[in-house]
Order: sequence, then C-alpha cells, then structure tokens
Amino acid sequence: MGDELILLGYNISMFVMRVRITLDEKGIEYEYKEENLANKRPLLLEMNSVYQKVPILIHNGKAVSESLIILEYIDEVWKDKPPDPYHRAQARFRADLIDKKIYINGGRRVWFSKGEEQEAAKKELMNGLKLLEGELGDKVYFGGDKFGFLDVALIPFYNCFGSYESCGNLRIEEHCPKLIAWAKRCMQKESVSKSFTMAHPSKIDEYVLMTRKKYGIQ
Repeated sequence: MGDELILLGYNISMFVMRVRITLDEKGIEYEYKEENLANKRPLLLEMNSVYQKVPILIHNGKAVSESLIILEYIDEVWKDKPPDPYHRAQARFRADLIDKKIYINGGRRVWFSKGEEQEAAKKELMNGLKLLEGELGDKVYFGGDKFGFLDVALIPFYNCFGSYESCGNLRIEEHCPKLIAWAKRCMQKESVSKSFTMAHPSKIDEYVLMTRKKYGIQ
C-alpha cells in the first residue's frame, strides 16, 4: 500500500500554490481538498489547531503546516539527491525574504493600505524584488539551470504582480526585467501553468477589490 497524501488548500493562496507546484514537479500523487476559510471543516481545525490555516499536507495521517516547511518536508521524503547545505541555507534565507518583504510588509500592504503606509509598502516591495533580480542575474533559474526551491517559493507571487501594479501605480517590469523574463520561463512549466489556471490572476483581482472595499479603500 502506497503513501496517502492529502493537501488542504484554498485555490487563490500563493502558499498553497507552492505546495501544488512542488508535488506536481516531483510527479507525486495526492488528493486535493479545497477549503472554505469562512467555514473551516473539522479536518482543517484538527490538523492545524494552532493557526487554523492552509496549506496543510497530510502524509499517512500526519500533518505538516506552513508552506516553506512543507516544501522542505517533501524534499526530505521524496529527495532526488541531497541538497548542498550552503545553497539550501541561502535559498531558505531568500524564501523568508519573499514572505516578509514581498508579501507581508510589501505586497499585502500595497493592496490594503493608503497614504504614507502604502508608500512605505511600495518601497519595501520594490526593494525586495530588486534584491531578487540581483540574485537571479543572468541565470535561467535561481539555482542555475534547474527549477528549484527558491523558484517555487517566488513564482506564485507573479500571480499578484498585476494587482500590485494597479493598486500601487507600480511598473515592475521596468525595474526588474530579468525577473519578469524568469517568471515567463517558469510559466512554460506545466506544474506552474496548471497551478496558475486554478488561481487565475482575475481571482486575485476580485479578492483584492472586495477586501479593499471592506476596508474602505478606493
């Protein structure tokens, strides 16, 4: 009997997209269960009683939470070859930068703030993207010729670039052309394009517009 693998997710979550892309890249079979975050099912509450959020990967009845931790778990269990410790540590560091500068302190605040707070968020976001542009350089992917951990960590946020630009009056490609070219290469991969089909940018735009209205931001 093989492994039982269940992924609890929400279709427009960038963090769930990371896990889906990784599983599909490795050709690992799993069952996907879409969650209604406004009415969480008992399974989600049981498997992540602390934060009660997705993604949650359930492997033979045991739950692993937080997207970057899940990616490392998948690599450990279904590893092709042992990663170089130094390069893996650097990739972890930059993945943490993505979560903090690109999403929490950057993009999310570009979406849902205004005035001075939004201006600070725009700078944070663009500084983070420029740092990643410099790290990428002229490489095909962040790790070289192979699509890897840091690519998976960042590529779901390409889904948000359009809404970052419209909400913050930004021009990402103008400042980060290599990053946009990298994203377009990633989109040619079936695992990535498949994930973007489920989480189409129009769904992100709809979510952002609805939430901005709720916060009274026009």
